[in-house]
Amino acid sequence: MNINEQAATLMQGTEYGDQQLQRAMEAELRERLLDAEKTGNKLRVYLGIDPRTTDLHLGHTIPLRKLRQFQDLGHHIIFVVGTYTSLIGDPSDQDKLRPLLTQEQVEENARTYAEQAFRVLNKEKTEVRYNGEWLSKVTFADLIGFASNFTIQQFLTRENFHLRWEKGDPVYLHETFYSIMQAYDAYVLKADVQVGGTDQLFNIITAGRKLMTALGAKPNIGIIMGILPGTDGVIRMSKSLGNHIPLNTDAHDMFGKVMSVPDIAMGSYMRLTTRWTASQIAAKEKALADGSLHPRDAKTEIATEITEIFYGAEAAKAAREQFARVFQQGDVPEDLPVFKAKAKQTVLDVLIAAKLAKSKSAARRLVEQGGVRLDGKALQDPNQVFPGPGVLRVGKRRFVNVEMSG
Repeated sequence: MNINEQAATLMQGTEYGDQQLQRAMEAELRERLLDAEKTGNKLRVYLGIDPRTTDLHLGHTIPLRKLRQFQDLGHHIIFVVGTYTSLIGDPSDQDKLRPLLTQEQVEENARTYAEQAFRVLNKEKTEVRYNGEWLSKVTFADLIGFASNFTIQQFLTRENFHLRWEKGDPVYLHETFYSIMQAYDAYVLKADVQVGGTDQLFNIITAGRKLMTALGAKPNIGIIMGILPGTDGVIRMSKSLGNHIPLNTDAHDMFGKVMSVPDIAMGSYMRLTTRWTASQIAAKEKALADGSLHPRDAKTEIATEITEIFYGAEAAKAAREQFARVFQQGDVPEDLPVFKAKAKQTVLDVLIAAKLAKSKSAARRLVEQGGVRLDGKALQDPNQVFPGPGVLRVGKRRFVNVEMSG
């Protein structure tokens, strides 16, 4: 790709809420890409992650995917684990104080997070750093110097702080340290580019660039990524809302969940989760608009691409073929897991024992909503004795071959 194509691909999926700011960031990026090409130097591109959870979903991988695009273009990638910033917790997307984590919790989460991050990044070409390396050495005098570049009013203009202030809810002083700590990360790393979501706009653009300039460094470029909608196609992907696509699943489940996303969200998924270039995405969107590409086929391509990223080409192909058999041709998948039901077990008992429902109340709802079928026939009474052997289907994608034991 030439410089313009590189810039277009690296900027795809970004959201700044301000066209002038977006144009400025793209212009700076193009300038540094051109300089890197002339000098042979690599851009230093970093993403900081606070390991406050180990249960990651597809939405968490959006900045990682952008990092991988820079990596594939030959730039130097730095994956920063926020072992110190995690002790506070980023208040950017919160309307209340985050609970404080212990150092032990952070370290355990960090190990799991890194394992999942390298499903996207090339591990051999990624520098991993822990910001406790330098933040633990910041003195109180240093902090006074850093903080002198900011005003309380700047922090109170942030929507989450402003809402809490207006409601009379507490805004704790230590929460304002977070942006300063993250800004110092960028300075220490001599970053050319920092990647983050829209909730990081203040941290990266306002705090990061301002502190780097104050400390005599060239301010980094903020690549601010849009937020991935969940499987409902509208609301931000979230485990608590149940609209997430987990990473710790399997290829068939991931493929099926992507296929369940409404057509309206396909553009976001193409720009935020795939390896496709800006020109490839533009071609697909043009084909969708003129009718030469059917939305179902486009979604199949997206689901295949996403599943291949995390599980490989062979598993993605198998998931696509199974989905076609089950949902487009009505067949039952091959190699069904086997569950041996005991005599006198009820439908409810089998659903729980076979791990097809998380609780009795959830199992009961599935039955009442017609979502439980044995050999194609709906089971209507959750308390009835399980009728006998056969293929048990729960919802759209879960199957088990039930055998009866004595």
